[in-house]
Amino acid sequence: MTLEVGVLGYRFMGKAHANALARLPMFFPDAPDVERKVLVGRDEESLSEAADRLGFAETATDWSEVVDDVDVFYNLGPNHVHAEPSIAALEAGTPVFCEKPLAPTLEEAAEMADAAREAGVPNGCAFNYRFVPAIRYAKRLIDDGEIGEIRHVRGRYLQDWLVDPEAPWAWRLDEEMAGSGVLGDLGAHTVDLVRFLVGDDEHAGEIERLSGHLQTFVDERPVEGENETRPVTVDDAYSAQLEFENGAMGTLEATRYATGHKNDHTIEIQGSEGSLRFSLERLNELEVLRRGENRGYETILVTDEDDPYVDHWWPPGHVIGWEHTFVHENYEFLSAIEESEASQTPRNGGGETAGDGEFHPSFEDGLAAQRILAAIEDSDERGEWVALE
Repeated sequence: MTLEVGVLGYRFMGKAHANALARLPMFFPDAPDVERKVLVGRDEESLSEAADRLGFAETATDWSEVVDDVDVFYNLGPNHVHAEPSIAALEAGTPVFCEKPLAPTLEEAAEMADAAREAGVPNGCAFNYRFVPAIRYAKRLIDDGEIGEIRHVRGRYLQDWLVDPEAPWAWRLDEEMAGSGVLGDLGAHTVDLVRFLVGDDEHAGEIERLSGHLQTFVDERPVEGENETRPVTVDDAYSAQLEFENGAMGTLEATRYATGHKNDHTIEIQGSEGSLRFSLERLNELEVLRRGENRGYETILVTDEDDPYVDHWWPPGHVIGWEHTFVHENYEFLSAIEESEASQTPRNGGGETAGDGEFHPSFEDGLAAQRILAAIEDSDERGEWVALE
């Protein structure tokens, strides 16, 4: 069985997923066979060049002609084109993988999740940091009770690509196209990791209420190649305080103005018996403080064969990189599609694929994250704590 893949979008995320699809047969021999069939975009000249470079057999400028003609549809376009093509593909019975945040607005995210439920086919939201081996290792320690009852959760995502007020305007700075700024772009990742690691009832549980603050530092930016500026209509930074079901406290923040931080995504969890700390800038490492240890964290290099996914790569100590998270993510998602169609038993890849073809993070997970993002915006507008349903 060969899965014919259609992909909307060929820039940053298009490259990341095309690379992952190319690597799968080399390192995950039990992955489904995949054909990069058609690449979808608007500019025919750029599209043709990208298809040659990324290994796609065909191109198309109209996604509506593709969604019911492939076995799986990847929606990697800007946020404002997530809903319509994804819903159309689901209504055609085509499994869909969509970039995060799931949609620009909570309402559109809910429509997408409804369509996914009705379609009954595998669907995924692109929270690739769930597939970092060190994050999987952290999840295992939490589930095994190694750090006890969760007390504190801290998440931050710091970048600096907008520190210069003359940095050019981009679609991510427009509310109509992006929905939100750093909140949806970076905060969505942090919210999903928090839910993944401690959101189960036996851990911290759901977020019950929160307080949010959004800030925009530069109100307009120059348009590249033009003698004009455009307004910035989204947030440049956010912070939030969280209260979890079990009483744990959480703090989240993200910004594009953290001078000196290129892509610093950090998660820190303190429990009654120990603590964990992870940084994306050192993604092969997990810092662990176990019960009875009072002299600091132990740094664990998560590269041994029995660590999640690592048996597919290199000998212990030979680190992997950011791009490998997409390989793991694609392996799990495509395996879920194959299992859904063939009703096979789960694969032993270190992930969450179920025998019925269920994949996580799904559109439901994307919607759950979007509810929290929307509550942070609501709290900022109202200037008060808000409760989540």
